Amino acid sequence: MNNSAAHNADKAPEPVGLYPHARRAGDFLFLSGVGPRRKGQKDIPGVTLDSEGDIVSYDIEAQCRSVFDNVRTILESAGASWGDLVDVTVFLTNMKEDFAAYNKLWAEYFAENPPCRTTVEVGALPTPIAIELKCIAMMKGDK
Repeated sequence: MNNSAAHNADKAPEPVGLYPHARRAGDFLFLSGVGPRRKGQKDIPGVTLDSEGDIVSYDIEAQCRSVFDNVRTILESAGASWGDLVDVTVFLTNMKEDFAAYNKLWAEYFAENPPCRTTVEVGALPTPIAIELKCIAMMKGDK
């Protein structure tokens, strides 16, 4: 991946708009917002929808694990690794109910040398999900 190229990961879920999964700028890799959807699947891990497409129930732990897996897939596809993450912004749709479970899983996935983190509550996300991550990684050399 060159120093200013947009990048789409073959194994990551398709973007829901006109944007790449990631873009490198110098030594940094910026990821677009990453949710829990799986590539080629309509169902969202841990989410039950009604006939109108509204969330009936969801499992925040299942969504967190899926989001973390998607971030890892995009990083590795672009030549980076989980340990290269330096800053993560987390968007939750229900801070009060979901923060404890998300924070527990964060500690599991980032047991050593965690990146900086900002967590904010939002009223909604573009698809019926409860969590989305915006990540920045520091690339090493000319990956």
